[in-house]
Amino acid sequence: MAREIDRWLGSSEPAADLARAVGVPEAQMERALALAGRPREVEDAAARELAAAERLGARLVLATGPDYPAALRQLPLPPPVLAVRGEIPGGPAVAMVGSRKADSYGREVAELFARALAEAGVTVVSGFARGVDAAAHRGALASGIGGGGRTVAVLGCGLGIDYPAGHAALGREIAARGALVSEFPCDAGPRSWHFPVRNRVIAALAAGTLVVQATAKSGSLVTAKHALDLGREVWAVPGRIFDERSLGPNSLIRDGAALVQHPREILETVVPRSGPGPRSLPLLETPAGPEPPPPPGPPGDVLSALAAGSQRAPEELAEATGLAVDQVLGALLELELAGLVRRTAGGLYGR
Repeated sequence: MAREIDRWLGSSEPAADLARAVGVPEAQMERALALAGRPREVEDAAARELAAAERLGARLVLATGPDYPAALRQLPLPPPVLAVRGEIPGGPAVAMVGSRKADSYGREVAELFARALAEAGVTVVSGFARGVDAAAHRGALASGIGGGGRTVAVLGCGLGIDYPAGHAALGREIAARGALVSEFPCDAGPRSWHFPVRNRVIAALAAGTLVVQATAKSGSLVTAKHALDLGREVWAVPGRIFDERSLGPNSLIRDGAALVQHPREILETVVPRSGPGPRSLPLLETPAGPEPPPPPGPPGDVLSALAAGSQRAPEELAEATGLAVDQVLGALLELELAGLVRRTAGGLYGR
């Protein structure tokens, strides 16, 4: 393993250029490059990391190894070593990113999109943070495919660090059905520069990146930029113009990102209509037989307000049910995913 690290660290490019390419502080890159001339230290560090990964039930994957994700080799400087707990799934993948401070609507959208994509056999990649990331991971895990869909979490710290606090149980679920991935030492705590670095890995592992909610300076926009640099798709869920968390996705849409309002729009790009693997989206198919009883909560209230054969706007449904428009939109998305309502070209909804 030390030889592989040394090969990566032995680049002839200046430290400042390498640091900019990866997104790390220049001083950090200089310390890393200095290791190239101290092979014994590299060997000792490698042995410590191998032992630490083994204690965590993980393994180290080398950039030149057969099980290294091929998509990461498209990065200007791929991570030389990955710590992986679980198995990185093959097949199509979509990255979902957004605000750590997402509101209930943003979390619901992330969870529903992730669940629908996972139902269609798409792996959901995200960053394990609170808010949109956690909702995306949970949505994928809630998929009905084989007891849960596939998801990959790319960490901004080492695998041995409990961060964010309280996410340990979620991490175990992800590792059981996908993978926890980090390019940092197993005992490395979260640092501010780690997250922009890990964002390039999130973007590279996926065919495209979906931004749900993000401020104008959010790291989610960094992930979207990496996706564009790699020639990947960028999608964004539009938001209210008065909400700071809408500034990121709305600006992406203004600059050419694809506006999406339904998982089907992503699947049409990511999953081919023919060939191996699932293509249809089971959650969108209308179930055969008698109509099931209305679901509980806001979705049931909204469905009850939609008389058979009628079409109504979300604002009308909000007035009829006494719910906020955000609640109605979330309920309509859930009902549409369940195949109970359909959106028309004019933005109206009917059974």
